[in-house]
Amino acid sequence: MKAWQYTKGLHDLGNGCYAWLLPDGSWGYSNAGLVTDQGETLLIDTLFDLPLTRDMLAGMRSALPAAKQIGTLVNTHANGDHTFGNQLVTGARIIASRGCAEEMALRPPEEFRQMMSNWRDMGDGGAFLHEMMGSRFDFDGIVYTPPTETFERDMSLRVGSKEVRLVNVGPAHTRGDVLAWVPADRTVFTGDILFVGGHPAVWAGPVSNWIKACDLMLGWDVETIVPGHGPVTDKSGVRALKHYLEYLQAETRKRFDAGMTDDEAARDISFDAFRDWIDGERIFINVNALYREFTGDTGRPDAPRLFGLMARHHKERIAAGAHCEHCGHAH
Repeated sequence: MKAWQYTKGLHDLGNGCYAWLLPDGSWGYSNAGLVTDQGETLLIDTLFDLPLTRDMLAGMRSALPAAKQIGTLVNTHANGDHTFGNQLVTGARIIASRGCAEEMALRPPEEFRQMMSNWRDMGDGGAFLHEMMGSRFDFDGIVYTPPTETFERDMSLRVGSKEVRLVNVGPAHTRGDVLAWVPADRTVFTGDILFVGGHPAVWAGPVSNWIKACDLMLGWDVETIVPGHGPVTDKSGVRALKHYLEYLQAETRKRFDAGMTDDEAARDISFDAFRDWIDGERIFINVNALYREFTGDTGRPDAPRLFGLMARHHKERIAAGAHCEHCGHAH
């Protein structure tokens, strides 16, 4: 594998494919992609706020004349760190899976901004939410900008003479998760179906669908993989996440069958094999998703409760003298 640098900004992957990386890949710090050919452009995802998205678009336009007018924007899924900058890609057709579009309508930026403004009313969970996202990003001025076109399972696009295949592998991370595959360039942009060096967040599930998505990518002729969060990778990054998901699924099932609660199970499972991965507090989201899957609960996760559990875990780690996963220093 080529040793890609994990630095902020535009990275040339070759053959008209580019990645915009935003270290450290933690809460809200997401990646985007760009595909160009014969003067045409396709952008894969925007960023969490308008300043970050403006910076990205300016960087792309200064490096690539074709990026001055982006013809197509693909949203890989509904989370704000991949959609909240949509309004700045003026004149583009915006494509997403139907599930993504439905979820965007359910969770518009206005709702998110209100939650961030009222974080003090949410107790410890609100304080953690504010620390991880509210204090780091600027959510002013974001206007709900939904997809203009949707598809169900698969869609093929042309960017110049280049084919880009969109494959909906959700529900998994969210209700609708799209992989953008450029077969001729052996490149895939995964959205949040792939996290590299960090715990994923299973907001929707089932986990079995996510594992199938990993197997799908492993079966493709792919060399370069741009994750939703973390550094550029190859199939080794996919294998690592698949191992995590399979381990999580098996260990959670044991504790579910033993009658533990989901938070007891999350605290009991050893994640030593993933000790170097950031955002370890997300184990509470992921174990809860599996418990809901095991019981057939198809409702929305109880986000305030989960953020409260994550806040408690975060505080305990700091109290124990652990180095903060987000800044690298003991507190």
